[in-house]
Parts: sequence; structure tokens; C-alpha cells
Amino acid sequence: MVQLGGVFEDSKTFVDARPLRPPAEIVQRWRARQDRDDFALRRFVERHFALPEPVTPSSGAPADAAGMEAHLTALWPRLIRSPDSLRGCSSLLPLPHPYVVPGGRFREIYYWDSYFTMLGLVASGRMEHVRDMARNFAFLIRRYGFVPNGNRSYYLTRSQPPLFSSMVALIAQEDGIDAALRYLGPLRTEYAYWMNGETGLTAPGEAEEHVVRLDSGRVLNRYWDRKAAPRPESFAEDYRLAQQLSPEKRPALYRNLRAAAASGWDFSSRWFTGGDRLAATATTDLIPVDLNALLYHAERTLARLYAADEQPALARAFREKAARRKAALMRYCWDPEHGFFYDYNLRTEERTDAVTMAAFFPLYYGLADSAQARRVAEKAEAELLRKGGFAATTTPTDQQWDAPNGWPPLQWVAVRGLQRYGLDAMAGRARERWIGLNRSVYRRTGRMVEKYNVVDTDLRAGGGEYPAQDGFGWTNGVALALLRELRVDLYGRMK
Repeated sequence: MVQLGGVFEDSKTFVDARPLRPPAEIVQRWRARQDRDDFALRRFVERHFALPEPVTPSSGAPADAAGMEAHLTALWPRLIRSPDSLRGCSSLLPLPHPYVVPGGRFREIYYWDSYFTMLGLVASGRMEHVRDMARNFAFLIRRYGFVPNGNRSYYLTRSQPPLFSSMVALIAQEDGIDAALRYLGPLRTEYAYWMNGETGLTAPGEAEEHVVRLDSGRVLNRYWDRKAAPRPESFAEDYRLAQQLSPEKRPALYRNLRAAAASGWDFSSRWFTGGDRLAATATTDLIPVDLNALLYHAERTLARLYAADEQPALARAFREKAARRKAALMRYCWDPEHGFFYDYNLRTEERTDAVTMAAFFPLYYGLADSAQARRVAEKAEAELLRKGGFAATTTPTDQQWDAPNGWPPLQWVAVRGLQRYGLDAMAGRARERWIGLNRSVYRRTGRMVEKYNVVDTDLRAGGGEYPAQDGFGWTNGVALALLRELRVDLYGRMK
């Protein structure tokens, strides 16, 4: 009623509201009052729920681009939240340690955002917050068996790109391997979540949640959500979209929309099969190259930690798992003709032809050989690198994870992936264009935003289910990490 009635412009507002009375009592009161002539749904909601604080822009005034780095550093206190306590029937899942939110409408942590935010915290000398966030993720894994999309109850049916192993690697890099060993148990638990059902798959093409057995007998992973219903935080949008389909097809669409949200790429033509519109989303049919690169890194990290913990048999077992995954990824996702990594479609048993920034994840995690890395770089420079950095895909649509939009995490993965293979000139061009765009937008607006238009850099990024947000955790994190890497002072001169 509230969601479809348009009480709030953003569907997320209502599910973030906290009931002021027991939900059953609120429903009873609504039933008793809804037919009265003077009943107003908005007024009823406001009387029975504590609404979340309205989203306020971080600035909005033009700013001196020379001060962007200082502005970024000063933003951290605005995005840091204190440990939570359980408050009635709130959808917020309490966390025991301080954490950093993205900003704007995103008032809670988000899994994959947090890794890229951590990079900036390291660059800012705020390792205590990096440690706190890692502890929070370990807490969530121990509590729920996985890291939810975010710390809200409505996210408990799905995760997001599994970057916990990268967070643990960051801890090891900064604090040493002994500090990382405390996360061995949670990392193994999370890995079990992603591989749940593997042993029950016996025939080619069989799938169970995140796991798929392919015709070679090898196993790779996909994104998945445990429910096939509209997302609570986007209820009206999902419900209305599903009305374009016949009733029997709607549950599959709901699950595929949820799986796309689990990917972090919500939404993109990357997930469209059999059409060029959002209702053609079929995420669960695809083996994503980036997800499997992330799980390869998790396997390699587990092998490293088991070796450090003097458990050689387990270390060897996870090295073998990583080797098998790499071989499968090369067989199904590497296209030697076009020199690029693509997602693999389970139904058509072919690679897709979507040119996306997901192809850089095998470079970032070291799966590619040097020849493959060069070919990915050449194709990406020709088709994805634009005036302001890398576009998410080559396909211009009204979805936010498509051209002309570029996203901070994809810039970082590309730049560092290129550097890993000695492709420093291209990495430098990409880095300079992205930081230049960040500075230009900051100069005009005084804001750091979640995504940017990398094609027409005078325009704001658009598309998606909500207006572009500012704040913004991973934008700040990637910018600070790139600036630290460049060792650039506030005026842009090399130190």
C-alpha cells in the first residue's frame, strides 16, 4: 500500500523507517482507519514510523579543485557511524564496531563499496577504521554465514561481490600476516556460502544457488538471491516492471533483478538476454567473469593463510581449487579471437558479446598471462576508455551501469590491473582522465558523486532507479588511493 501508493518518492525510505509501535498493532490501526473519509496514508505513516533523516547534499557550492584532496579527507567524519544498538523493529542490522557508509540515501554499509572505501582510509592514515570495518564483516559472517548486501534485514537473501578476501589481504599488507590470520575462519565460512550445493551437482548444466557445474565437469559461480519477489527497497519499481510480463514469468524476473543487485551492477545491459530492456534481465543465466576472479582470489588467500597457519594440506587443497577455477575461467570466459574476457551464458552455452569492465578483474587478480593482458588493454582502450575514464560498458542505455557512466571501483581495478602487467602508460592515461574528471566536477559543484559521465564530462551521470548520490564513500576512497599512488600534492605537482 505505502510503496505502490507513492507515499515516498524513493521506495527505500519506507523500509528504512523504524516502527514506533509493534507492527501488528500498526496494521490493526490501519485497518480500523483506512476507510474513513479523513484518512491520509502519508500522515498515518508519519505518526507510526520514525522516518530516516532526509538526504542532504554534501555541498553544492563551486569549489577550488586544488582543495579536493583536503575536502576528501575532511569528509570521513561525515560518513563514519558509531556502533549500533538493536532498536525495536528497525530494518538496520546492528554492527559492533564503527563503520563507513557510502552517503546520500545509503545510510548503511554496502559490501563491495566498503573495500574501495577502505583504500582511501588507508591513504588517509585511518587504519583503525579499516580494522573496524573488517571486524564488522567478520561479525556478519559469523552471525549470518555470509556478508549481506548491506546491514539491513531486507538484504539477508543475498550478498554482493565477495571482496572480504581482498580486505583481508589489505590487512595483511598493512599489519602483517599474523593480523590477517584472525580472519581465516570467517573467510572459510564465506567461501562455503558461495560454494553451497557444489557436492550435489553431478550432471552438466546443473545449478544450485551460486554454483553451476559445466559440461566439462568444472564448477564456476553465478549471482543468486534466495527470494523470487520484488525487492523491498525497490518494491514499486520491481512490481511495475513485472507487470510487463505474464504472471508465470514474474518470479524469474524478480530473482534475476535481485541477482543483478547482488552483482553490484544494478542495472546493466550486461545482464540482458533475449532483449534490450530491463525486463529481459537474466542474471542467473550468466557466469560472470568478475565474480569468478574474486573467488579465485578468495581461494588463493585461503591457501596463503592456511600455509601461514602451518596447515599444508588445506593450503594445497585451496591452491588446487584456484588452479581448477582459473582453467575453467579461461575455457569459458576467455575469447582468443577477440582478445577479451566475457561472461558465459549457461542457456546458449556461448560467451556473451557484451564488452564490459568486468574483463579487468582477471588482470587485477593476476589470472591473465601477459599476452592476454595486452589484448584486453588494447580492446578496452579502443572501446571503453573515454574522455573522463573508463565507461562501464560500450552500450549506451538508460541503466546506470552502462555507457556513458564510469564508476570508481572499475577505474581502480583497471588502473591497478594494467600496472600489474607493466602497462603503465595506459594506466597513467586512465588515472589522469578519471582524477581530472573528479576535480572538474568538484570545482563546479563542491561534490564527490557516486558515478560520473565519462563521455560528456560536462553532464551529470544518469540512469538507474534513483538520482545520482553524492558523499561518496568509494569515490573518495579511489580518488585518495590514486592520488596517494601518484604522490600528488594539493596543487597537482609531483612531490
